Formats: sequence, structure tokens, C-alpha cells
Amino acid sequence: MMALKIDSKIVGYKVLTEEEKAKDLPAESCNDDNISDVEKMHENLDRPEMLFGSTYKIKTPQSEHALYITINDMILNMGTEHEERRPYEVFINSKNMEHFQWVLALTRVISAVFRKGGDACFLVEELKAVFDPKGGYFKKGGVFMPSLVAEIGCAIESHMKFIGMLKDTELDDHQKKLIEAKRKEFEAKNKTQNETADDSSSFPEKAQLCTKCQTKALVLMDGCMTCLNCGDSKCG
Repeated sequence: MMALKIDSKIVGYKVLTEEEKAKDLPAESCNDDNISDVEKMHENLDRPEMLFGSTYKIKTPQSEHALYITINDMILNMGTEHEERRPYEVFINSKNMEHFQWVLALTRVISAVFRKGGDACFLVEELKAVFDPKGGYFKKGGVFMPSLVAEIGCAIESHMKFIGMLKDTELDDHQKKLIEAKRKEFEAKNKTQNETADDSSSFPEKAQLCTKCQTKALVLMDGCMTCLNCGDSKCG
């Protein structure tokens, strides 16, 4: 191993994983001779005349008018085995002008991050972690939203899952059957449950908020708090 002389003070260090080492290899050392031709998202890419987009509707109990979030994507390496869809810009429209200033600023910042390239998935967690000092609200199905910004983050997360940037962590069939069995067991034991609830998105009236999935579906079963939405249990 070649020795290196360090002339300056060490202020930090990081151990590279095998995956990170592979990313740092020069293009000519890779097995694919054409890997250097793969186009990645960066800020100098010219915007094409047409982009593919999706629009998501947000309707909160705090506002009379809905917000419509449109995310436009750029198709990189179209027609090749390296084809991928990446978000390029975002727009938010609404009849409600109350939040116009900060919504406009937010869309410009998010769009700039998208065009910069690299891993933009961190935006989702940053936005979802924003809490409104006036208090959040519950969406349909009992999902708690700490703020309007957090719900915008959820919309972006849904889009990233749709285009394959984020992996959708859905429950497998075994977990779904187990949760359904737990739910039926709880409903059979508790006569105070809301009998008008007839869809899978409704949970018992006395259910508490689950800190894992942010859904009001946490109930006490066999002396243990269990979530009827994600299956999380304090007893393992």
C-alpha cells in the first residue's frame, strides 16, 4: 500500500463502504465500456420542449381551497437500458393566496435541488419533519399531518415512489393478514367501535396516533399497544 504524507490537521474522517468505493472508480475501470456515456441529472441540462408530469391534489381542513402540486420529470437516456425518470421542476397552484409567497419560494428551491442532480430524496424527510406551531390535522383515513409543508413532502414522496426513486415499503401478504386478524379480534372485543365504519381506511374511534406511520390506528390488545395500520407493536 502506498504511503501518503498528511501536511494538514485532520478534522474528520469517514470509512468508505464497498458501494461507495465502487462509485468512486473511474469510468474506464468499469466493465461497461459505455458507462461514461450514461447521462445523469445536473444543473446544466437544457430543458426539453416537453416534460412528463403528474399532479397531486391536497385538500386540508384548514383551507377552503385545495392545492395542486405538479411535478414535471425529465427522461434521461431514453430508449436505452439506463433510461430513468427524474424530477426536474415542481409547481403549486391554488385559489388560496394566503400562502402564495412562501409556496412560490418553496417550489423554486425544490426545483433547484431537483435540477442540481444527485440524491434529492432527503427533501422528503426534511419537509415531512416540519411542524405547524398552530397544530396539524388528520387526513382521510386517520393519517396525521403536522403541517401543510409536511403534506407537500408526502406528495413528493408519492411521486418519487411512482417513478422508482424511492422504494415503496408496503406490507407483505402475511403482515396484511396478521393485521386484519388483529383488527377483527379487537372489533369483536370492543362494542364501542363505530359501527358505521365500513371501509378499510377507518379505524376504531378510540384509537391513538401511531408514532411510526402517523395514523390514528393504535389500540390496546392483550396488554400491548398495537397499530392496526402498519402492525407496529410495543411488544415486538
